[in-house]
Formats: sequence, structure tokens, C-alpha cells
Amino acid sequence: MTLLYILVFVLIAVILSIATRKGGRLPALLIISTLAVFALQPALPVRGLDFWLPTITLGLTVLGWVLTTPAPQRLWRDNWPAIAILGGITLLLGLTRYLGISLPLTASNPPIIQQILVILVIFGAAGFLLWRFSTPGKLILSTAFVFVILIFLLLKVPALSEWVSRVLRGWNGQSVSLASPLDLRWLGFSYIAFRLLHTLRDRQSGRLPAVSLSEYVVYVIFFPALSAGPIDRIERFVGDLRKPLSLTSDDYGGAGKRLVLGLFKKFVVADTLGLVALNANNATQVRTAGLAWVLLYAYAFQIYFDFSGYTDIAIGLGRLLGIKLPENFKAPYLKPNLTQFWNNWHMTLTQWFRAYFFNPVTRALRSGKKKFSIPSIVFITQMGTMVLIGLWHGVTWNFVAWGVWHGLGLFVHNRWSEWTKGRFATLPMGWQKALNVGGVLLTFHFVAIGWVFFALPSLTVSGQFLQRLIPLR
Repeated sequence: MTLLYILVFVLIAVILSIATRKGGRLPALLIISTLAVFALQPALPVRGLDFWLPTITLGLTVLGWVLTTPAPQRLWRDNWPAIAILGGITLLLGLTRYLGISLPLTASNPPIIQQILVILVIFGAAGFLLWRFSTPGKLILSTAFVFVILIFLLLKVPALSEWVSRVLRGWNGQSVSLASPLDLRWLGFSYIAFRLLHTLRDRQSGRLPAVSLSEYVVYVIFFPALSAGPIDRIERFVGDLRKPLSLTSDDYGGAGKRLVLGLFKKFVVADTLGLVALNANNATQVRTAGLAWVLLYAYAFQIYFDFSGYTDIAIGLGRLLGIKLPENFKAPYLKPNLTQFWNNWHMTLTQWFRAYFFNPVTRALRSGKKKFSIPSIVFITQMGTMVLIGLWHGVTWNFVAWGVWHGLGLFVHNRWSEWTKGRFATLPMGWQKALNVGGVLLTFHFVAIGWVFFALPSLTVSGQFLQRLIPLR
């Protein structure tokens, strides 16, 4: 999200906070968020794809609502305005092709209107059939869950992404030899997928609240959190959405502080650190351990200030709109152990995996016929969780290595905590403070070394840089 878009969104949020005090916030958010899906999508070399991906986002979101809503609650009279808004905006954006001017609402010239109508008819037919004849049963919800994961894999596995690009280029009559995994940069899909998977899984377990189509779509594509989170839960989000919008001076002041802080973190601190932070280009050029550590420290703080800055901006925008998005960072680099680091770094991601993977797998291993020891359960669940978090960022060996690094670190810390439980409680306060400081330094450097796998493109380059970082001879 560029600085210009952020400033535009701040202006829009302020206007909406004033104009919708007496009502109309939900349709206004639906319109703005829908436009944002198209406007924020980056331009892509595959012809028309930067229009089709936002369109598919909207279509999948509508189908997600249909699949997770019991048939008696799919009332046409209550939900047709949302369908009209989504379809109408898509068509109007398509018609800008014929205006002869370039608007900043689509990354490139939209496809011809006939193609857009065909896609809308296809999604409309699928939605109608599901609306009339489906119920949110276990089989259909599980199928939808797997389908979302398959889309995710197509985007995250470089070989699959390149194959899809070749197919799309072939259909468009473009050069297949130029296909690249970067041709499929789908704005915000990682976060959209988590929201869809959350609602599908909670419908399976009977925990999903009844929501309208407008509420569901706004939850999935809420424009402040579209590209970088945080990952909210629908019951909490809709609870805020249904409250009357009544902002006080404290709300405006608090939102302003978060916005200023986020802008400073992202565009001053993070972007400045980015000039010297570790990357694929400078990793192979460094010759001394001292310079290697400088690059790594710069990257460690860049990724924190960049990500937490975006989170502050999202929370500030949300507060202007009456939505209290969850916190995502709480001084993670100041935590004395790896467990506390992960309880305070990208917290909504950690909580999502804890709720939908770590806890269910732990319960299954404890209650299964085959008895597992506590250490083995801890190892399996922590290693599995961290590898999956790594794969969420990208299906490459480097992200697997990053996940294994943190999975091993969490397991070792868990066993260390069990062994030292109560042993240090009687130490003098000075010693306890010294241990705490040592824990902070050790944890920070463990995390920083792990960023090598995160920042670099291959295990070979990562290994070479680690040898510079920690020379063993």
C-alpha cells in the first residue's frame, strides 16, 4: 500500500466517520472496500489478470457466505443490495475501458465488457445453485476448505505459479517463455484465505454467528486490513460493525496517534533500514562478519517496523470507522524467550494457527489410541505449527528451514522451562534481572539468525551468508 493510497484512505475514513453517524456505514464500507480490492491490486504482465483476480476475490467471498450460511438465513430481500453493489461496481469499472481516460481504480485497462459479463454470469449461476440447493454440511464445507488451500498452493508454489502463468499467457496469446511465478501476485489473498478458512471451519463446528452478505464481505475485504492484516475473527468484527458509530475526541486522537506512528515506522524507519538491510543482492557481496551482522540487524528491525507500521495504520483506520482491529505486535524483540516472542509477534497469525492446528492436533494426540509422551506431543505440534507458518509465507525450502528453526527453538525452550521450573525462583533479584536480560539478547539473536532463511531466496545463499555471519574457521 503506497503512501498516497494510505492518505486517501485516511481522508475517506474521516469522511465516513462523520457522514455515517446516523446510518449507512455498512453499505459505505462495502462500496469502499470493493473499490479498494481493485485499486490496490498491482499491475500484472498477464493481460487482464489484475482485473480478474479482484473479481474472483469478490466471487469467492460471496460463495463463501452462501456456503457458511444456513438456507433459512439466505434471504434474498435482505441481501440483494450487496449483490447489486458488488456486481454493479465490477461492471462500472469494466466500462471505464471505454471512457478514453485512465482512472486509478484499476491497475490496467479492464477487459472487454463481454468477458466481464460472462464471468459474472458464471459466478451468479454458481451462487444461485448453491443458494437454492446447498446446505452447509460437512462434505461441502470440507471441499470448499480444500479448494481455498489449493488456490493458496497455486499462488505460493513457484513451479505451480509459473505453470498457471504459462496457461494464462497461452490463452491470451502472449509469450509463454516469459512466464514467471511473479505473474500471479494476488493482492491480500493470504489474509483473505485465512478469513474464508476461519468461517468455513467455524461453520463446521457450529460456532459461526449468523451474518448478512454485506457484513461477511466487509469482514473479508475490509480495506484497512486487506493487504497486511491483522487477522480478525468474524464474531468480534461484526460486533463492532453493528454498534452505532459514535466517535469521541479520544477516538480521533487515538486513531491519529496510531496513524502517525505507523507512517513513521513504515516510511521513515523501515524504508531507511531497507537501504542497508539483508537481501539477495548484498548477501553474496559481504566479506566480513561485522558487515554481515549489520545487514542482518538492519533486516530484523526493518521487517518489524515495516509490518508493525502497517498494523498501526490499519488499526488507526479501523478506529476511525468504529472497528477495533486486534493488536498484532507488542514489543516482541524485548521478550526473554521464544515462546513469549511468538505470543507477541504477528499475534493474530499465531492465534489462528493455535486455534485451528496446534490445539486440535494436541487434543487428537492426547486422546488417540496410541499414547504419545508429553515431549513428543510438544515436538510434533510446535514443529508442525511453525513449518505451516513458514509455508504460509511461501512454499519453498527456505521457509521450511525457517519453520524448522523456530519449531526446534520452541521445543528446546519448552523443555528448558520444564527443567528449570521453580529452580530460579529463589535466586536474588539481581540474578533474575541478569537472566532476563540474557534471555532477551539470546532470543533476539536466535530470531535474527532465523531471518536469514526468510530474507534470502535459497538454502545455498542462506548457507553462504551464515558462514560469513558465524565464521567457524
